[in-house]
Amino acid sequence: MAPTGKSTASKSPSVEIDVDDKVVRVSNPDRVYFPASGATKLDLVEYYLAVGPGIVNALFERPCMLHRFPKGLSGDKVHQKRLPAGAPPWVETVRLHFPRWNRTADELCVTELASVIWAVQMSTVEFHPWNSRRADTEKPDEWRIDLDPGPDCDWATVQRTAATVHEVLDELGAVGYPKTSGGSGLHVYVRIPPTHGFGDVRRAALAFAREVERRSGGDVTTAWWRKDREPDQLFVDYNQNARDHTIAAAYSVRGVPEARVSAPVRWDEVDVCEPDDFTIFTVPERFAEIGDLHADIDDHVFDIAPLLEWADRDEAQGAEAPVDPDD
Repeated sequence: MAPTGKSTASKSPSVEIDVDDKVVRVSNPDRVYFPASGATKLDLVEYYLAVGPGIVNALFERPCMLHRFPKGLSGDKVHQKRLPAGAPPWVETVRLHFPRWNRTADELCVTELASVIWAVQMSTVEFHPWNSRRADTEKPDEWRIDLDPGPDCDWATVQRTAATVHEVLDELGAVGYPKTSGGSGLHVYVRIPPTHGFGDVRRAALAFAREVERRSGGDVTTAWWRKDREPDQLFVDYNQNARDHTIAAAYSVRGVPEARVSAPVRWDEVDVCEPDDFTIFTVPERFAEIGDLHADIDDHVFDIAPLLEWADRDEAQGAEAPVDPDD
């Protein structure tokens, strides 16, 4: 049975939310987080309760960076790696090491919906998980295809490029799971075995992106530097597969005035949907009707060996290896 939550009061300084066997106290439930619509902190909690199985599936056992808005969208945004202070003992974490600074961080590691709701209590709007899990954080199990349109690139170009992505994935025998980004782009996730490091996954992702670029008649670029891209081109951002690079999870709300959601879609919906179709006001009913479109992603694992062969071929022909995104 899907997790449920209920508030014990609706007009008080705090409410208590029952989430499975946990109780989460939500302070300032009436604080407006999205001024354009008047949506409150409690509205955000109720959204995440409504899509509970989906957001837990997207975050399950992954280190997760939080995008927090302590005063709502009208205030400052906080990018937080470390778990906020004051967490209940049942909130799980995973410790990560960052070699550049020789520091560690204990990041949120979701295994149940109550942890998501507690993070929302701590003013989290967006959840940005790693593409690896805590069993081995150095071995990604998720290849992420990020279709990132330039400032003058329209949604129709995103849709055309998604069709090309789907075509190439089908030829490879890989099952892709698309979702809107919650912004102006589209993401496609592919489950992979956790047997390669981040470097190999980036090389594979770039080789795939170059194949999409070759088939896209100038619409697509893989140029890493912004100065080398045309503003009407779509960038396939292969470096979203780099270590500690994260993007919003499936079902994550985005910190934009429309309260858009990074929403899973079917391939046959890509050509007919718009990013604004998916918000905290529309996705709960959709989820109740169709469930989690990414629910079976773990059942379709693709070995990236063919893409690494493409990378070897491209590099032998003079193509550059992936640029280090942190340089």
